[in-house]
Order: sequence, then C-alpha cells, then structure tokens
Amino acid sequence: MLKNLSKQQKDIFKIAAAAVIFVIAMVLHHLPDIAPAPAVILLFLAAYIIVGYGPVSKAVVNISHGKVFDENFLMTVATIGALVLRQWDEAVAVMLFYAIGEAFEHYAVNKSRGSISDLMDICPDFANRITEDGEETVDPYDIMPGDIIIVRPGERIPLDGVITEGAGSLDSSALTGESIPIDVAEGMAVSSGCIDLNGVLKIRVTSEFDDSTVARILDLVENSGSKKARVEKFITKFARYYTPAVVFSALALAVIPPLILHGGWSDWIYRALLFLIISCPCALVISVPLAFFGGVGAASRIGVLVKGSDYLEAMADVDTIVFDKTGTLTTGIFKVAGITPALAEDGSSLMTEDQLLGLAAHIEMYSNHPIARSIKEAYANDLSDSNVSDVTEISGKGMRAVIEGSVYYAGNAGLMHDLGIDDYPQDEAATLVHIACAGSADSLSGAEAEPEHALYLGHIAISDAIKPNAQKAISLMKQSGIDRTVMLTGDREIIADKVASELGIDEHISGLLPEGKVEAFEQIITGSDGKVAFVGDGINDAPTLARADIGLAMGGMGQQAAIEAADIVIMDDDPSKIPVIKRISKRTIGIAKQNVVFALAVKFAVLILGAIGLANMWLAVFADVGVSVICILNSMRMIVSSRKEAERI
Repeated sequence: MLKNLSKQQKDIFKIAAAAVIFVIAMVLHHLPDIAPAPAVILLFLAAYIIVGYGPVSKAVVNISHGKVFDENFLMTVATIGALVLRQWDEAVAVMLFYAIGEAFEHYAVNKSRGSISDLMDICPDFANRITEDGEETVDPYDIMPGDIIIVRPGERIPLDGVITEGAGSLDSSALTGESIPIDVAEGMAVSSGCIDLNGVLKIRVTSEFDDSTVARILDLVENSGSKKARVEKFITKFARYYTPAVVFSALALAVIPPLILHGGWSDWIYRALLFLIISCPCALVISVPLAFFGGVGAASRIGVLVKGSDYLEAMADVDTIVFDKTGTLTTGIFKVAGITPALAEDGSSLMTEDQLLGLAAHIEMYSNHPIARSIKEAYANDLSDSNVSDVTEISGKGMRAVIEGSVYYAGNAGLMHDLGIDDYPQDEAATLVHIACAGSADSLSGAEAEPEHALYLGHIAISDAIKPNAQKAISLMKQSGIDRTVMLTGDREIIADKVASELGIDEHISGLLPEGKVEAFEQIITGSDGKVAFVGDGINDAPTLARADIGLAMGGMGQQAAIEAADIVIMDDDPSKIPVIKRISKRTIGIAKQNVVFALAVKFAVLILGAIGLANMWLAVFADVGVSVICILNSMRMIVSSRKEAERI
C-alpha cells in the first residue's frame, strides 16, 4: 500500500499511525488496571520508532560524515535521554510534534516553490521542423537559426523566432504573469514558452535553444538560490556556532550543578534535555530562507525573475532608480506621428501627405532601420513594383535613391545641411525624417556626388510612444520610497525633456553615447548615499546594468546581453512591476526579521525557565516545534502577498 504513495503521503500516514498509538498509550497509561505497564511502554516505544526512526537515522548518518551538531542530533539526544529517564510520553510527544513540524515545513516549501516550479513546465518537449521532404518532429536542441518550424493550437512555441505565415493569439502567462492573450501576425517576433491558442503558425527561428527565452528563464530559476541574502548568511553562520554551544551548555547544565549540590542528577539531566529541545534552531534555519524563497516566488507570480535572494534584499534599500529611455520607458517601437509637406511660395503644399509618405517609403524601401520600417508600415502599400534604383545609405545621416530619373533624399538635419538646405524645422519633440529632391540623376557629376542645393519637400515626424504604465510606474516608485528618478538617453534634449516631463521623472541627461551613459551613471552612483538601480534593455545597457547595485532588465524586448548582466528580469517589459518588487522586497525583509526576533525571544525565555526548573517537556516542544510552525506560517504570508500584488497591477 505504501509503495504507491508519495513521500509526503507516507510521512502523513506515519504521523497519523504514531498519533493513534500515542493516544492509546496515553489512555492506557492513565488507566493502569486495563493494561500492564510493559504493554503501555511497548506502545510508547512503537510510536517513538515510527516517527523517530527518520531523525535518529539521519543523526547517525550525519555523525558518520562528521556533521554532528544539527537538529537531528539534538532531537535524538534529548528524546533518548527522556526514554532513559522513563519519560515515555514526553519522548514520544517531542518526536511526534517534530515530525508534524517537518511535514508542515515541507508543505510550506512546496507551496512557495509552486510559482517557481511552474516555470519548469514552459520547457518544450519537441519542435516540428519543416524540411524539403515535409515535416519532422525533433528535439528543440536540434533546431538551428533560420529553420522554419510549425506550431499548432495547443502547442508551446519551442524557440524564439519571427512568424513567416499565419496569425493567432498566444498565452504568455507562464513568462509574464499576464493572463490576457497576445495577438500575433506575420512579421511579428514571438518568444519560446508561449502557448499557441489558435491559428497555425510558421516561425523562422532566430536563436538556438540555449539562447532562447525559455533557456534563459530556466537558467535564472535554477541558479536563483545560489545568491543568499545577508540575513540568510547570518543565520547559517549563527547556527554553525550556536548549536555546538548549546550542546556543551546542556552538558554543563547536566553535570556541574549536581557536582556542586552533591546530588539531583536526574533532575538536572532532565533540565539539560529540555535545554537541547528548546534550543533546536529549526525555526531560524527553516523560516528565514523560506521567507526569501517566498519572496522570489511572489516575484515570479507577477512575471519578474529575481536571480538571488541577495538581490531581493538589496532592492529594499534602493532609493535612486536610473532609466534608459527607449524600450524601457517607451515602447521602442517607432511610429509615424505626423506628416508635414513643405509649402510653395504661394502658400500651397508641394504635395499631399500621402504623396510625401509614399515618397519616403520608396526611398527607405531597402533599409532595415527601425525608423525606415515605421515609415514603410505607415505607408502599407506594395513597394515591389516601384521604379527605384541606385539606393545608397549615407552613414549616420539617411538614404538616397533614384526614383523615375530623379534623386531623392530622406534623412536627418545633418543630411539637409550637406544638401545646402537651411530652412527646415528643428525644434519638434520628435525624430524628424526630412525629404528633399536634387533633380535629375543626370545632373550629378558622379555616382557619389551630392548637389550643392536641393529642394526641400517636407518632413515626417517619428515618435517612440511612452509605455502605457510608465507614468503610473514613476508615481508608484515615489510612493514606495524611491527618492530620485533619472533618465539617460541618446535622444535630443527637447525629446528627453518632453518624456521626462510627461512621466514626472526628476532628472534627465540627453545626447549620450553608450560610453557617455556609463560615465553619467558613475557620477550618479558616486553621489548617492543609498543603493542605485538601473533599468535597461539593450546591448549598450549591459555595462551599466552590471555596474549598478541592482540591474533590472526588460526580458521581453531586451537583448540577451542585458538580461544576462541584470540581477532582476521583468519578463513583460512593464515598468510598473518595479515598485511592486520593491514592496515585495521590503515585506520579505520584514518577515525574515520578525522570524528571527520572535524565535530567539521565545527560545531564550523558555531556556531560562528550563534552566531554573520552571519548564517541562511540553513547553520545550512549543519552543521548538510551535515556534517553527508560527514562523513558517509567517513566511507563507509572502504567498498570499504575491496574489494581492498580482491583483493590484
């Protein structure tokens, strides 16, 4: 029967059996006329063996490996001593309640681990690759970038890629914590780990499995426990010295007073056994790591991966947050915000908005720059049959193309200056793509020649929209104890000032190159008294993320280098998760400290009572198992907290 049960079920069965036998033995112990004393003693011993075999055997094994002073050793010595003193009921009670506490602890750990272990289910088992001979099912590790895979409704996307054919909705809740499906279509990038809800999708793979979103997440989860918080390290070190000190103190309590008082050995040995049980460090050793494990689990429930409990602890002390702009506070997706044709001398427009947009799209038709893509998306007409030739990229400035015999340019203010055009708008809070015509291609003296003067045709304003939750995020950060917010960007001052003003950011620094961003951050972190966090998403943000006290990366659009350099990864790129993480970190620290103070206070109080003879074995059990259960319950509040935080977002 027991073979078909899980370990947890077997433990519960053993506890129940021992409890029944213990109750029967207690009843018979108080009714001596019903059963002889030896039979009652045998019942007590049977109950003790059922629940005590595990701790006693562990103590023996640990001693053989040189690990003497642990909770199993303390419980074994104390209970065997009680049996020698013929305190049968108390010896069994200690082991029984210890087993109950252990079972409760396992339940609590599994419960808090649930939100993290659920992430392991995102790992795909197979991938359907399309080949010249048809379709084949292979291991995701065998898929290479450039391969085409097919994903059907109900299947999980095995690797990162771009949809080449099909449309549908994806469930990304395992990655982001968001239950709302994401609509996807041809040309859109998709992440591994998402479930295809409807529609057959053909996807061109863009990375190997080891570099996929799923692989990165699993790596973060598997290594999240390796980074311990300061309070965890303190408890580990404390227990290392505390337990041996307790054992020798108990030995002294059992031997020295009887020698001085010339007797009373049984009473003082009993007090020493109480001392061992009371001082067992279970409550500290279990509840403090459990609090941090619960905090990491709470973060994962809202789609945030914390690489270690020390980073969660450090987040509580952050008082300054520095942001990269594009992809962090803004969507990183450029869109056409305005089209303004130039005016002729009589005040009429040289062309319509549609004509200007179409002209820009034809000039940019062979460019993969994000701004060029935004113009082509806004035009949305077929460019394949266009009469475009001699397309040339002008590095750092724009594009040139010959269309139906005339030379056209699309680019920034520097390109307009080279073309001899001085009268063009320069102060709009958006990225401007200027369009100009240089006349006939035959008028140029060489293929690379630029005209001294050209006709200005108008401009197209491109904007990077602010994320919907960005303003709310900044407001919540200030409420959560963030004193200073700073934005770093390579954009022009007028754009940076507009974004900072809309979001309520305290300071901003614009016009920064990647190396300038690191230098600016160094100045910020040097001048700050508290911890400084940096939030970014690009490859150029990796050095700053690594330099920060806490680096937070956007895991959806973020580059792999940024995600690897960061300490915390926000899977859905939502900045409003940052103040939530700070609240979770503060709550985790608070619960861990509560456990430490409560456990030590109760234990020291009962230790004193035991030493002077005012405590019995039952009070000792409460000081050990009871305190452990209370601390575990306190730690489990992080699980409830995570649900509430998820609902508040």
